[in-house]
Amino acid sequence: MEYNRVPQNEQTGLEYRFEEIIGHSPALKSALAEVKRVAPTDSTVLVLGETGTGKGLIAHAIHNLSARCGRPFVKLNCAAIPFDLLESELFGHEKGAFTGAVTQKIGRFEMADTGTLFLDEIGDIPLALQPKLLRVLQEKEFERLGSGRTHQIDVRLIAATHRDLTEMVRRREFRSDLYYRLNVFPVLVPHLRERREDIQLLVSHFVEVFAQRMGKHIDQIPQATMNALIAYPWPGNVRELQNLIERAVIRSDDGVLSNPLPRSEEDAHTATFPENTFMDSQRALILQTLRAAGGMIGGPRGAAARLGLKRTTLVSKMKRLGIYQPRDQRVMDEFTGRSELAM
Repeated sequence: MEYNRVPQNEQTGLEYRFEEIIGHSPALKSALAEVKRVAPTDSTVLVLGETGTGKGLIAHAIHNLSARCGRPFVKLNCAAIPFDLLESELFGHEKGAFTGAVTQKIGRFEMADTGTLFLDEIGDIPLALQPKLLRVLQEKEFERLGSGRTHQIDVRLIAATHRDLTEMVRRREFRSDLYYRLNVFPVLVPHLRERREDIQLLVSHFVEVFAQRMGKHIDQIPQATMNALIAYPWPGNVRELQNLIERAVIRSDDGVLSNPLPRSEEDAHTATFPENTFMDSQRALILQTLRAAGGMIGGPRGAAARLGLKRTTLVSKMKRLGIYQPRDQRVMDEFTGRSELAM
């Protein structure tokens, strides 16, 4: 049996399509409903999710649906910039501010004035720099390095991280006041394992993109290949899927997509390793979502809705993973971030 790839422009049933965010699973719909709700405001948004889930696309979608659309959208990966350069990247510097500063530099906050600044991997900002970030968020002002002149700015901030910031606050690796300033409106991006209904659509999309880019014609995907892609645990999420489909298109002949997943017993053993950590990953995601929801499971802002699950389904998952609801205020305080859940 073969899966006949449907051209992207002929697919139906996509209730949500923001930029390259593709799918119609309940988990994705829940996340995008939150995007539509917060986008028209100027509130700070904290995008949470595993590596490779598409947090940058979510940030761009928020900007595009806001009144700031058409104005600057500036992004910076905080983990990709060395500590001694990060402050200059954020706030800029004057000529002669430090060795090597041979010209004036405009920082990302200044570049994003009247628009949106997206700070990816916000959990990697060093503690020493966090007070300056907090100040610009609260006071809407900053100084370039080497200058005493204060600059006023109007910037909407979107931050993202795959880290558990509440745990980092508990370990004093992240300032609590900055965390609360960032966590005005959290948006949880589901991992690909929670939205398997979208894998077929994503595969079709990436096949079309890479086939066009490489000048190839691929119109069939064997059912066995599609079944394997749907069943795979995807530890690298959508980014891993995209990379594997690119590999498959390169290797494909005669219009049929090859299976990019490992086939030898050794490789298959390697591929099953993420399954051993799947329960740990699922438990961490549920804990993070419960903390973001203030311990609530049901309701429109509860953890179940944020995960795109029924309340009974989430409760069942929690029991299976050994996560129990708190029953008093002391445990609730621990439950919402000051320590690990009561087990």
